[in-house]
Amino acid sequence: MAATPSKQAAATRNDSDDVVDNGRNEGTVPDGGYGWVCVAACFTVNCFTWGTVSAYGIYLSHYLADDAFPEATIWDYAFIGGFNFSIAMLIAPFVTVITRKVGMHKVMIAGLVFESGGFIAASFATRIWQLHLSQGVLIGCGIGCLYIPSLPILSQWFVHRRSLANGISAAGSGVGGAAFAWGTEAIIQRFNIGWGLRITGMIAFAANLAAVTVIRDRNHVIQPYQLGFDTQLLRRYEVVLLLSWAFISMLGYIVLLFSLADFALTIGLTRAQATDIIGLLNVGTAVGRPLIGICSDRWSRIDTAGALTLLCGLSCFAFWLPATSFGLTAFFAIMCGAIVGVFWMTIGPLCVEVAGIKNLQSLLSLSWATVIIPAIVSEGIGLKLRRSSAGREYLYTQIFAGISYIVASGFMFQLRRVKRHKEQRNH
Repeated sequence: MAATPSKQAAATRNDSDDVVDNGRNEGTVPDGGYGWVCVAACFTVNCFTWGTVSAYGIYLSHYLADDAFPEATIWDYAFIGGFNFSIAMLIAPFVTVITRKVGMHKVMIAGLVFESGGFIAASFATRIWQLHLSQGVLIGCGIGCLYIPSLPILSQWFVHRRSLANGISAAGSGVGGAAFAWGTEAIIQRFNIGWGLRITGMIAFAANLAAVTVIRDRNHVIQPYQLGFDTQLLRRYEVVLLLSWAFISMLGYIVLLFSLADFALTIGLTRAQATDIIGLLNVGTAVGRPLIGICSDRWSRIDTAGALTLLCGLSCFAFWLPATSFGLTAFFAIMCGAIVGVFWMTIGPLCVEVAGIKNLQSLLSLSWATVIIPAIVSEGIGLKLRRSSAGREYLYTQIFAGISYIVASGFMFQLRRVKRHKEQRNH
């Protein structure tokens, strides 16, 4: 029986092939031009996918404070935010394969319908399981169908400014997160949670539709493998190190993203101040990610990712642990916001560094699969680590987040050492 195309591709693929492929294909990359239109489209997708779910901390604080669903436990609420990330990552291999078969635009159109439908359906939920399906699973499916096909696009259009382009695109989640944090709280105060969800769904539909209309890939030039789950890549030590970094850093990321609003309330801040903390976190993201992109293009992308991961962990101990006032908490939110999502803005360029441009989508699929578990359980762990009887309710949660980032940085620094050793051996 003849081998399938995917098996033939896997069988003929090795490190030297990646070098040849990168040299041939990247030499023809426009490094701009229509690529900047795609940057704007990807920025919009990030703004109205990850930006919308970044505001879940606002909903979470209301769910916890108002006892909106009496039968719900802490884990029930934690799962909703976790589902937004984990479901998007869980379907990533399937989205990758379907995109190869039917094209990027059809998949993304399905995604904007799922996401907007999830928000609107959640506004009518009366039981917690309905909220799991709508605000959790359905929105997660929508984000997966929108984000997964769009992420590799910019690495196809840029070489020398690849990290900058990805940084500008990733800043969209910060802009959207800030806008939806303050906007959602204002809508809830003026109307109710239901209208906050409905308005978010309608706005996200219109914006994502505009982005899908103009975005374009270069698959006809790159001819990527687009394998849903390429286990051949797992035989590479560098790939294992990259995925280990992704897994552990995600444990800290979800906790920081969703816990700060409730943390602010536990130290005596007002609800308006808690909303400001989430907004400032996302402002930091919007400002920091393009700057990180510039640094990554100028220096080593691996070095930058490792240093920022370590810095995020250390900042949890230096600034979050002693935070008892609005001022210090706001400073931590801005600083942390700039670097906390280092995974999301560097994973595309890092996958190219580790496995080559043709293996980008295949390695991204492995990366999405890797972060499913931490995305589901990390916020539940963070909430369970709270000690309501203690004076510092979030102490163990803060330690957990900080240690996660510090340990994750060790894997990135080991990846740096391995890559440097390989480069020296090749020369």
